[in-house]
Amino acid sequence: MSDQTIARTRPVGAGLGVFLGLTLLGLLAVMWLALSIETTTFWTANNIANLLRQTAFIAILAIGQTFVIITGGIDLSVGAVEGFISMIVALLLTNDLGFASTITGAVTISLLIGVGIGLFHAFGVVQMGLPPFIMTLSTMYALRGIGLLITNGATISITNDAFTNFSRTSFLGFPWTDGSWFQIPSLVWMVVLVAVPSHVFLNHSRWGRYLFAIGSNKEAARLSGVNVKAITYIAYVLCSLFAAFVGVLLATRIGIGNPTQGQGDELQSIASSVIGGASLFGAVGSVHGPVIGALILQTISNGANLLNVNSFWQTIITGALIIIVVYFDSLRRRKR
Repeated sequence: MSDQTIARTRPVGAGLGVFLGLTLLGLLAVMWLALSIETTTFWTANNIANLLRQTAFIAILAIGQTFVIITGGIDLSVGAVEGFISMIVALLLTNDLGFASTITGAVTISLLIGVGIGLFHAFGVVQMGLPPFIMTLSTMYALRGIGLLITNGATISITNDAFTNFSRTSFLGFPWTDGSWFQIPSLVWMVVLVAVPSHVFLNHSRWGRYLFAIGSNKEAARLSGVNVKAITYIAYVLCSLFAAFVGVLLATRIGIGNPTQGQGDELQSIASSVIGGASLFGAVGSVHGPVIGALILQTISNGANLLNVNSFWQTIITGALIIIVVYFDSLRRRKR
C-alpha cells in the first residue's frame, strides 16, 4: 500500500459510522420525546440551553480523545489538563503580569501549555516507548499534584467580568415551542468552532487518513511511508489542546480556577467517544459520533435529575451502554 493509496482510502467503518450516527440520533430523539412527555420542564428553552452548555465541555474533550483513540491509544489526563488550565488562566488573570494578564495573553499561554502537555505525552509514547495508558495516567496524577502545590489547595476566583461573561452570552436564536425565545449558547458555538475543522482534518486531509492507517496497522503504515511518529504527535497535541481549551471555557463558566476540577471528565470523554462509534481497538472514529455520544450522556444525566432518579443509576446506564457498544464493535472486528 503506497502513501498515495492511504491518503485516498476511506476511514475504516465509514459506512458503518453513518449508520451508527443515524441510530444514535434516533435514540436521542426517543429519549428527548420520552422526557418531554414524562416531565414538564425538559422541553423548555432554559433546560435545553443548560443541557447544551453541559454537553459542550465533554463534546470538545471527546473529539480530542477520539483522535488518540483512532491511533490505538488513549488519554486519561484530559480531565486533569482541564482543571490545571482553569487554574493557570485564573492565576494569570488575577495577577499583574502585563500582557499575560490580559484575556488574550492568558488564553494564549494556557493553550500553549496544553500543546506542551500533548508534546510531552507524545514524547513518552513515541520516543520512550511507554504505553499511552501509563503515560497519560502519570500525567493525570502529576498535574493534580502540581496544581495543588501551586495553589496550596485553594480556589482562585476570577474577577474579570469580560472573561466570565463570555459563557453567559448567546448568539442567534429562534422562537421556542412554549412561546419563549431560544438563544444558542456561546459554548455551543465553541463546539462548532472545534468540530468543523476537526471533521475536515479527519476526513478530508491526508493527515487524518494517516491516523486511521496507524490505528489499523502501525507497521504497515510506516512501511507505506507514513511518518508514524509525527502523526502520533499530532493526535496527542490536538487532544491536550482541546482539553486546555475546555479548561479555559470552564473557567469562564464558573468563574474560578481549581486543579481538582474536571475529575471524571476523562472517563466521560472516553465514554462519549466509544458510544459515538470510536473503537478502542483503533482505526474507527468520527467527529460527529463523540458529539452525539456526549449529548446522550448529558441527556441521561439531565433526565435523571428531572425525574429524581438516583444518580447511581446514571453511572450504571452509562457503563451498560459502553459494554454494549464495545461488544458489538468486537463482533464487527471478528467478522472482518
